[in-house]
Amino acid sequence: MTVRCQFCHNSIIVPEELRQPSVAPAARPQRAGSLRSILLLSISLVVIVVVIGGILGLSRWKQAPAIPPSNPPSKPIVPSVNTPVSGAAQKTGLFSLALSFGSRGQGPGLFDDARSIAVDASGNIYVGEYSGGRIQVFDEAGKFITQWTADAKWPLRGMASDRKGVLYVVQRGAIIRYEGSTGKTLGQVPYGVGAGFDDVAVTADGGLVAAWQGHRDDIVRFDREGAPVGVIRNAVSGQTESSELANRVAVDGRGNIYVLGTFSNSVFKFSPEGKFITRFGGQGNGRGQFSAPSAIGVDGQGRVYVCDFGGVQVFDGDGRYLDLLKVEGAASGLAFNDRNDLFVVAREKVLKFIINKP
Repeated sequence: MTVRCQFCHNSIIVPEELRQPSVAPAARPQRAGSLRSILLLSISLVVIVVVIGGILGLSRWKQAPAIPPSNPPSKPIVPSVNTPVSGAAQKTGLFSLALSFGSRGQGPGLFDDARSIAVDASGNIYVGEYSGGRIQVFDEAGKFITQWTADAKWPLRGMASDRKGVLYVVQRGAIIRYEGSTGKTLGQVPYGVGAGFDDVAVTADGGLVAAWQGHRDDIVRFDREGAPVGVIRNAVSGQTESSELANRVAVDGRGNIYVLGTFSNSVFKFSPEGKFITRFGGQGNGRGQFSAPSAIGVDGQGRVYVCDFGGVQVFDGDGRYLDLLKVEGAASGLAFNDRNDLFVVAREKVLKFIINKP
C-alpha cells in the first residue's frame, strides 16, 4: 500500500502494521479518524525526507569549489592617478604607455568632461573642458600647476598651443589668444567674414590653420601675425557634395593640411597651397574606418592619428592604415610634444604614449 503527497507528489509505502483491513462501505465512516492519522503520518515522513535531502545538498553545494568562467573578460590595465607606467608592461604595437593622470571630479587635477589638449615647447600640458571653459595646466610629468577659465558660457570646441606658450582657444565661433600659464587674454584672431570657427591647429612656422563654418566648410590659413593668407573653400563638401557640419584640422611639418569631416567619417588631405590630394576613412567599424571620429593630429614622422569610438587609429601620410591604439574611455583630443610623445585626453584622464622605436 502506498500513499502519495498532494503537495510534493512523492509516494511512500505504508508499513504492514499500519495498514487497515478492508471493511464494508457502511463501516468506513468509523475508520475515518484512523485513515486521517495514517495520511498525516505519511505526509510527515515525506516532508522529513525532503528537508534532510535539501540540507545535505546545500552542504555539498557550499563545499564545491567555484568554477572560473571559460573566457574571463579582459580589462585594460589602468594606472593610478599621476603614476608612471612601465613601458615594457604597457607596450602595444607602435606605442608604450608611459604616464596617466587625472580622474573624474571638479578639483585641481581632476576632469569633468575634458576634450581638448595642447602641449607647448616647454612641455607644459593644457587640458580644456568642453563645458564651463576650465583650462588646467600641468608640467611634463603630469603635476598640476594652475587653472583658469576662458569663457564659462560657451562650449570649448578646440585648442592649440604655439612654441611660446600662447594658447589658442575656440569658443563662440571665434579664436581667442591667451597666455597659457596665466590665462591672460591676448586678443582675438580677426577674420573679416564673421565668427564661425570650429577648430584650430598651429603650423610649424607659427601660423594657424582653422576650420570655419559660415554657410560652408572652409579651411583658413593664417600667418604668424594672424593675417589670413589662404582659404580652401568648401573643403569637404566640395569633395563629397554633401554639407559637412563639423570639421577638425591638423597640419604636418611640411604644411600639408588634414581635415577630419566628422559627419562624412573621412579624412581629406590638402597640399600647403590648398590642392586636394587624397581622401581616406569612411563609415564603418573595420580597420581604417570610422564610426564616431572626434579629433585628428599628425606626429613628427607624418603619421596621422584619428580619435574614434574604439580608440586612436593610426595611418601613414597617404592614408594607409597602420595600427589601433586602444584607449579606455572616449578618446576626444590629442597632441604631441617636441619629443614626438603622444598625449591623449579621454574625458576623465590624460594618457601619455611613447612611440616605440623599430
